[in-house]
Amino acid sequence: MANNRTIVIDPVTRIEGHSKITLHLDDKGEVVDARFHVTQFRGFEKLCEGRPFSEMPSLMARICGICPVSHLIASAKACDALLAVRIPPAADKLRRIFNMAQIVQSHALSVFHLSSPDLVLGMDADPAKSNLWGVFEKDPQLARDGIRLRQFGQQIIERLGGKRIHPAWVVPGGVSEPLSQADRDAILYSIPEALQIAVRTISWFKQVTGSFREEIAAFGNFPSLFLGTVKEDGSIAFYDGKLRIGDATATLVADGLSPARYFDYLGEKVESWSYLKSAYYKPKGYPDGMYRVGPLARLNVADRCGTERADQELAEFKELQRAAILSSFHYHQARLIELLYCIERMEQLLTDPEILSKHVRAVAEPNAQEGVGASEAPRGTLFHHYKIDDHGLVRWANLIIATGQNNLAMNRSVLQVARHFVRGDKLEPGMLNRVEAVIRTYDPCLSCSTHAAGQMALRVQLVAPSGEIVDEVARP
Repeated sequence: MANNRTIVIDPVTRIEGHSKITLHLDDKGEVVDARFHVTQFRGFEKLCEGRPFSEMPSLMARICGICPVSHLIASAKACDALLAVRIPPAADKLRRIFNMAQIVQSHALSVFHLSSPDLVLGMDADPAKSNLWGVFEKDPQLARDGIRLRQFGQQIIERLGGKRIHPAWVVPGGVSEPLSQADRDAILYSIPEALQIAVRTISWFKQVTGSFREEIAAFGNFPSLFLGTVKEDGSIAFYDGKLRIGDATATLVADGLSPARYFDYLGEKVESWSYLKSAYYKPKGYPDGMYRVGPLARLNVADRCGTERADQELAEFKELQRAAILSSFHYHQARLIELLYCIERMEQLLTDPEILSKHVRAVAEPNAQEGVGASEAPRGTLFHHYKIDDHGLVRWANLIIATGQNNLAMNRSVLQVARHFVRGDKLEPGMLNRVEAVIRTYDPCLSCSTHAAGQMALRVQLVAPSGEIVDEVARP
């Protein structure tokens, strides 16, 4: 129609990475379509080709400064498969602690730093004040708790890995250094405070959710599949386990799936309007095979967490809905429950006498030419898949990132929220903030997720200091 309009939100704020949202309105000012565009490109799938496989964990950690440990873990597990070794028990436990410390600090960043302005100040707050400083003015204790909890996770990463960002401690065959008793005791000493903050924050969140009933009803509240990793007893697993897929009725669609065979049941699709791949469940095809991953999905498919306090919170969480919990608004609460579980579980592992063993690495030459590593990153299931040649050089790599697996759901969520809240005849900041806020519920990591698949549209511009475009090359 001649009067059609497009609203562009560029950039989407308080997320990791660069993106924009376009809303397409008809002549009545009603939203008819919406898209979440990821506008950055990283290309690590190609960058690693020709490199020795032993470099992969450290190299892949550079994908992201927020969740480098996630890539370290998945990459090292893929390299373990190339070596065909079983890593020492102490190394297995230390990797689990490392991964959970990553989840704690990342979940704290998402809840407190990125999403709490919406929850504390309201969706209609002045955009200039919708940040951590605004939260600090209104609720200083909550702001301090967020900073301290993220610090707690980062300090564990530093004690184990030597530094907080891009540590190289996780290596093929295990870890490079054992845990010292002094560091173990220091971590244990900090756990009671972290537990207190986690419990206090969950209590706060459950009190404020009553103010967001309309958002809960419209924030990605639709049927989908859910995918997560579970242990043999059905409890939640972050480091190792089998994949389970459930549907909106809480019925299991698939169970006991091997992560190493992900390509048998997961596919990827490239759209011309985004550098972010869209993953889907192959038996249902594209786009009907849309599924969600991450905290909400993990808690939907798991039978239990496995620690006392987290299991109590999970039982209450599952009472929110008789079947699967569908609204993506509930990612926030799921994130807090996982955070609580990780703190409890780390304490259990750190009190295991075996945790101080000096035997933390298995050494071998490559015994296979293909390896898959999978684990649960803060944002969802993460796959690293490598193929090497006879010289141990990487010849092919495929990364399936959690944010790409949520891409179809994020796009549908944006459309649902925009149709409910946006009115083209009178735009208000709160309307557009809600469109952004639904993306924040997924806590996307765009730096992690934009690599390569097929031929993607590419436009390169040469811009003079004056701002004039002096040359341009485009690939359709």
